Amino acid sequence: MMAGFGRRTGGYPRSRGRMGPRWRSPRPGGAEAGGGTDRATLAIIGVICAIAGFFTLGIVLGPAAVVCGWLAMGRTWSGARPIPALVALVLGAIDTLTAIMWLAGGGL
Repeated sequence: MMAGFGRRTGGYPRSRGRMGPRWRSPRPGGAEAGGGTDRATLAIIGVICAIAGFFTLGIVLGPAAVVCGWLAMGRTWSGARPIPALVALVLGAIDTLTAIMWLAGGGL
């Protein structure tokens, strides 16, 4: 009676052992395709952080924009650089330096 307990899901296509290549998506994901979409998203997030950092929390959002821009560029200075990633990197650096000068008492 207990022998047939584990066989109830044997025909279900997503049961254990049946997730072969035929059940996967035909399109590669972001990491498999080189991360094109993820890099574009990181670049846009970096630009938004950099612009918002000029108005509030520049000491936090500036470095976040620099990191997002650097990751969106593929962590390298060579090769093709997407414009939003470069904008995020530059604006984040300006934002960070402005916040540090403001905190040091230089005030702009």
